[in-house]
Amino acid sequence: MGRLAHIALVVRDYDEALSFYVEKLGFTLVEDTPMPAQNKRWVTIRPPNASADATTILLARAASEEQEAAIGNQCGSRVFLFLETDDFQRDFDRFTAAGVEWVRAPKTEAYGTVAVFQDLYGNKWDLIGRS
Repeated sequence: MGRLAHIALVVRDYDEALSFYVEKLGFTLVEDTPMPAQNKRWVTIRPPNASADATTILLARAASEEQEAAIGNQCGSRVFLFLETDDFQRDFDRFTAAGVEWVRAPKTEAYGTVAVFQDLYGNKWDLIGRS
């Protein structure tokens, strides 16, 4: 068995998604390759400081009504993705200053500190600082 290479995140528009994830959250753009025959782009990102072989997020522009309906609710209103940080307060403060919307304030749990934010489409994410 290999590794998990990509996780698809359905988005409305490539450039608005890149603006949020790269400019606001500080993710690294890994690839942005036009695919004109399919009228799409292969756009992948990963968290900053992630290793070169880390799982990436594929920003997949919705191409049907069914896919458009999933934008912002890919996990049925549950937390969809979990972003682990080596410095919770630094990233919480940076995200807050960038205008990220928090839906649950930081809370200390047995495993560390966690807060829930939503992306530009409404998908929920955990920001986790392990103790």
